[in-house]
Amino acid sequence: MGRSETQHSGIGVIDKAVSILEAVAIAPNSLAELVESTNLPRATAHRLAVALEIHGLLSRDSEGRFVVGSRIAELASALPDPLVTAAAPILAWVRDECGESSQLYRRDGRMRICIASAERAAGLRTTVPVGTQLPLSAGSGAQVLAAWLEDTALLDDILNEAAFTVKTLADVRRRGWAQSIGEREAGVASVSAPVFSPSGEVIAALSVSGPIERLGRTPGQRIAPILTSGARRITAALTL
Repeated sequence: MGRSETQHSGIGVIDKAVSILEAVAIAPNSLAELVESTNLPRATAHRLAVALEIHGLLSRDSEGRFVVGSRIAELASALPDPLVTAAAPILAWVRDECGESSQLYRRDGRMRICIASAERAAGLRTTVPVGTQLPLSAGSGAQVLAAWLEDTALLDDILNEAAFTVKTLADVRRRGWAQSIGEREAGVASVSAPVFSPSGEVIAALSVSGPIERLGRTPGQRIAPILTSGARRITAALTL
């Protein structure tokens, strides 16, 4: 039985092309299956599917069925990152409250990537450019992302070469933030807090970093409340 369309733009060829994309997004479709799932005439379904294939929006699998094309992923990658969008004003607020550069890190395998930052306007800075990849083996941001890591095999590998210990991570989970003093880079201190998704998973680490001479050797006592508040605000913004 065919799938009925739920939305119409009034531009027939667009509506028909979208119905094909929707059908293929659910499962690979042969031409016959595409005709059944869209209620389109066979010639129309074939013509539009081939046109979408030429533009990379559809492709074919090993059995000749229509599947989602690589162009879909390319277009999706150009969309704004909701986490970065939500975090941008809060990173600036954290920077202004702490007087130091702030960063947002996301885990990618054994690495953490800086996906957003807000730098100090003047003075000595610990710049971490957006896109920088750092190992999960050192630094307060690494501690936070490792502390809530559910992949135990990966965590064991990280701990084998980490500057911190299992006890360190247990302490991070207990108090809800991490600090490091010269752990990743000599002369640099940092404090980080976990950013939770609306469903309760740790999706990022919100961090502040700066010279030890400014932050001191116990920066968490002063900065952690700001970071944990900022992390909660990011989570709240993601639910809007």
